[in-house]
Amino acid sequence: MKVQLFITCLAEQFFPNTLENMVRLLEILGVEPVFPEQQTCCGQPFYNTGFQSEAKKLAASWLRTFGKSELPVISPSGSCVDMVRHHYPELFAEGSAEQELAVQLAERTFEFTEFLVHHLKSIDVGAAYPHRVTYHASCHLLRGLGVKDEPKQLLQAVKGLELVPLVEEETCCGFGGAFSVIFPEVSRSMMQNKINHIENAEVDAVVACDAGCLMNIAGGLRQAGSKVRAMHIIDILASQEPLT
Repeated sequence: MKVQLFITCLAEQFFPNTLENMVRLLEILGVEPVFPEQQTCCGQPFYNTGFQSEAKKLAASWLRTFGKSELPVISPSGSCVDMVRHHYPELFAEGSAEQELAVQLAERTFEFTEFLVHHLKSIDVGAAYPHRVTYHASCHLLRGLGVKDEPKQLLQAVKGLELVPLVEEETCCGFGGAFSVIFPEVSRSMMQNKINHIENAEVDAVVACDAGCLMNIAGGLRQAGSKVRAMHIIDILASQEPLT
């Protein structure tokens, strides 16, 4: 089986090791990743701030790049997948060739954990991470894609991992893309609330499925002098840490 990798802007710039782990996990599961080199930003930052025409240009470029193949598109970001799945078809005129392509690609673009659970039927990927871990539900992944239990199913199958419930697990961390820039004080308050709950959980790591959330939470933990690690779920699933 082959898939196309949509690596996303934040992951490429700040989480290159996570992308390498994603490739390695897919290969272990018998999937051959293909990387379309002309891929760009999906246009979500423009879309979320009201610049529809600019978002449409990037969306058209993205569609041309990934539309060259009929392979599924896999991404480590629920936020970017939500943009492709739910907003791309709305950007183009009804009945246009671009809208038709957008609808087709929306149907075969998946976030990594939903692809593992629903399409590969793989829950236990052979990972080992003997630590207390809690999970933060990213907004677009949860509310946009409806992916709620899949990440936790994968975490519960990791050898040695103790999954600790997080108070207000489904509450936004305050990142929200441009929201954190436009409303920094509100964002900071939301982030601090999330950090308090993570600290109270007495865990070694907090796990999420989106780079934006992880950057925001990691910054909050660092400011608080916390030893809790903010980790992408892919890095947990790629872990082979010895059990004690």
